[in-house]
Amino acid sequence: MNLKAASLIVSILLLTTVVNSQEISFADVTEASGVNVPSISTAESRYIIESMSGGAALFDCDRDGYLDIATVNGSSVDRFKKGGDPFLSLFRQVGGATSRTPTFKNMTLDTGIQTKGWGMGVTAVDYDNDGILDIFATGFGSNVMYRGLGSCKYADMTEKAGLRGSGFMTGAGWADFDRDGDLDVMIPRYVLLNLTDLPDFGSSQSCSYRGIRVQCGPRGLPGESDLFFRNRGDGTFEEVGDSLGLADKKKHFGLGAAWNDYDNDGWIDLYVANDANPNYLYKNNRGMSLMDVAFQTGSSYSIDGMEQGSMGVTWGDFDNDGLFDLFVTNFASEYNVLYRNLGSRGFLDVSMESKVGVVSKPFVGWGAGFFDFDNDGFLDLLVANGHVYPQMELAQAPGYLGFRQHFLLHRNLGNGTFEEVSKESGLPEVPVRSRRGMAFGDINNDGLIDAVVTSVGDLPTVLLNTTRNRNLSLTVCLKQPEKNRDSIGARLTLKTSSSRVLMREVEAGSSYLSQNDLRLHFGLGSKETVDQAEVRWSDGSKESVSGLVAGKIVTILKGKGIVKTEDLRRSRPDDDRADRKE
Repeated sequence: MNLKAASLIVSILLLTTVVNSQEISFADVTEASGVNVPSISTAESRYIIESMSGGAALFDCDRDGYLDIATVNGSSVDRFKKGGDPFLSLFRQVGGATSRTPTFKNMTLDTGIQTKGWGMGVTAVDYDNDGILDIFATGFGSNVMYRGLGSCKYADMTEKAGLRGSGFMTGAGWADFDRDGDLDVMIPRYVLLNLTDLPDFGSSQSCSYRGIRVQCGPRGLPGESDLFFRNRGDGTFEEVGDSLGLADKKKHFGLGAAWNDYDNDGWIDLYVANDANPNYLYKNNRGMSLMDVAFQTGSSYSIDGMEQGSMGVTWGDFDNDGLFDLFVTNFASEYNVLYRNLGSRGFLDVSMESKVGVVSKPFVGWGAGFFDFDNDGFLDLLVANGHVYPQMELAQAPGYLGFRQHFLLHRNLGNGTFEEVSKESGLPEVPVRSRRGMAFGDINNDGLIDAVVTSVGDLPTVLLNTTRNRNLSLTVCLKQPEKNRDSIGARLTLKTSSSRVLMREVEAGSSYLSQNDLRLHFGLGSKETVDQAEVRWSDGSKESVSGLVAGKIVTILKGKGIVKTEDLRRSRPDDDRADRKE
């Protein structure tokens, strides 16, 4: 081989490396965004409740077409005993289409969001069917329901709605499980705590980790049952978890919860991630009851039959086979689990062969999401990480990661495997923190999925997707008249010109104590078009829709088809506006 040929090969290889390194990229725009309220914690996190932290929600509170942000504030034992802290901070997006980098204004004091306590999870749904999104936050000792009044104004309706609850409430998953048109909510609970009689720091075997004195729990502490509030349809709820089979009489340590029709029978089912206990998969018995089938389906344990310290959960059809798969984040040394949906044969733990398992073992995983970050038609995975013990900064042994940890970004290669590309994506440049909840959505309406991430005792992180390629995308907003207007639980299936089947469901509550944008996002590659589209609405009825075109934000109204079409902020990802790193 002559020198010229060798030089050409090297050039090609270098070019390939550059192109691949740009497949997915993110920029930290937190400072410019104006999202500037840190979560509240203590430096030592001497008690388990101080180390859990909360979530975030992406939703449109003023109906201007751009996403706004709610983050949970948290508290500390000492502050809670003195009255606690406001549950939430609310940031309204300002600038919209005129701003290259999305910016937000802290509107909390002007919105009516003032209730104090100890917030954990946050979701945004229209629980009373008035066409305005409401905000629901779970917490320690009490939840809070803020009814939307319009223009990002809210009124506390917790007592009237009957949603106060009790105990250490964590996640929240909303769905119309009985298909009556009204949204119901399942709330996992974690451990039973009495703040006046907390276990002493480092006082027993369950208060030690790798020989280091740490907080106590969850093992060694009593668990709590879970709650399920059924919507009466008049703005009030009744707790009926026991009668429906959702009470968790085993009192596992419940955290993340996410609904999905995993078996394609038209009735939405529920997965609950339990920390240090077997997880639950509740199959919906046509709205009459729910039955845990996790063990039978192979989705309660790891492949070697071990219970894991599960925190976050997300559903997605990563292999485009028409079945929703399941991803669960876990504690260090246990690996995050990817369960492939095999239909009638249940689930198979494919964490190792898919290559998402081994790289996750040193990390403690929390929020996560299945999203197509590079718009190539295959769902990727982004995972937020961080230890629960600040004392881990003292551990210097090989393989130990500290309290603050980086993200994991798994790029889907389209062949059943993923490539961990966080280093190439620019994520190591983001300040390292102990992160928790993560909400996903297209913040600036450019056709690329972004993320907002909470951290223990630190600022949230706003990650802007800065990926540059020629791939196209489509964003769809599903609407239903009169009841369940935002179509929670509805499914959209696209068949493309390359014979691919792409499937998404509208979900309210997933990741770790968080909520994603209710709009559905589809990556379509560089040349694909939509040949067929079918909506399965939340009541089980189906409707074919035509006229879906890439590069658009489309609103589909049940019974009416496409009622609104808007352009994304950029029609081609390689135009001048694609360079959003400022």
